[in-house]
Amino acid sequence: MQSTDDLEVNSPLAGIRILALEHAVSGPFCSRNLADLGAEVIKVERPKVGDFARDYDDYVYGQSSYFVWLNRSKKSIALDIKSDLVRPILKKLLDTVDVFVQNLAPGAAKRLGLDFESIHSSNPRCIVVDISGYGEKGPFSGRKAYDMLIQAESGLMSVTGTEEIQSRVGISVADLATGMYAESAILAALFRRSRTGLGSNVKIAMLDVLAEWMTHPMYRYAYNGTYVPRIASTHPVITPYGAHLTMDGSVIFSVQNEREWEVFCNMVLEAPNLFDDPRFNSNNMRRDNCDELTKIIEEKFNSLTSIQVTELLEKAGIASGRLNDAKSIWEHEQLSARDKWRNVRLPNGESIRALLPPVEFTDVESIMGEVPELGRDTINILESLGVTKSEISALYKNGVIGIPDISKPNLEA
Repeated sequence: MQSTDDLEVNSPLAGIRILALEHAVSGPFCSRNLADLGAEVIKVERPKVGDFARDYDDYVYGQSSYFVWLNRSKKSIALDIKSDLVRPILKKLLDTVDVFVQNLAPGAAKRLGLDFESIHSSNPRCIVVDISGYGEKGPFSGRKAYDMLIQAESGLMSVTGTEEIQSRVGISVADLATGMYAESAILAALFRRSRTGLGSNVKIAMLDVLAEWMTHPMYRYAYNGTYVPRIASTHPVITPYGAHLTMDGSVIFSVQNEREWEVFCNMVLEAPNLFDDPRFNSNNMRRDNCDELTKIIEEKFNSLTSIQVTELLEKAGIASGRLNDAKSIWEHEQLSARDKWRNVRLPNGESIRALLPPVEFTDVESIMGEVPELGRDTINILESLGVTKSEISALYKNGVIGIPDISKPNLEA
């Protein structure tokens, strides 16, 4: 592992300062990815309360599993952004940053003077990123949006679940996808700024993100008049694909093309005659006769263990995997073998395992800094802006900034 100093200097985004007025998942996921890449991310939170994701649960040593996952490597400054006393401070801070990310309620940034035009007038290099549920125009623009609402509104839930029951995806896929698009847009905007010297306004709507991901089902409906069926652990187009029963459980595998289908018939099923069977001699025919094919496959697999089936598939070069759960992936031998885990410190002093990000640079590791206590960096950041200790003390007494209890003696020094 590299030293902290080396990481901070050599990280891809070293020297980039980001102000994040964020909560929940989409904004925090975006900015955490950038913090892992070396950006200085200053997270603005409400005094006393903080990001409401801090209270989603208490599964990680009394801390929120969402919050500790999405907010490592950041600084926390607690400000009441609606206060007239704080507005000048926030403006000073905005003048120092390269990127401003916000996923506030619809219209809130504009009302607070945190829109692109206001920021750009005094900091023309700043990239302003506005994350919303439905965009800023149209009949839905004023609606609040949460992950499950967007999963439903985008149609994602119509293709997820069983034939009888529509279901949300089990993770916050709308939020996470939005955060990833926001991150990639910021990197593109920074690259363009390196040529033009000017910042830009980036807008990402959660509905647009999942509508993009729903293009295949939309094309199928628009040009074929049919809907993607909900089939819990198989594929609506490719067959065979998904979970198949063995003697002691299920194995997931996929046959992607006719070459693999021939190998599968010969080496796995040991039934070469199936390759030319008119019921199964193309992917379309296999899809149309999926139930018959599944019965044939499982008749073979029922005499084998899942390990034996996996070995057969591996020998045949057919992609396969185990039907794992959270415990299994937490203990996954592939992650351990590749040294993917690091320790991250929590606000209460505990330490937890955290995965290194999926994107790896061969010459520098991700930052993986500690999760900040609410308002931990308030005093340092305000002082860096020229706010005196007596002014900070007055702001604290007015209740418009927040600091941890351990920092309170510093105000009296």
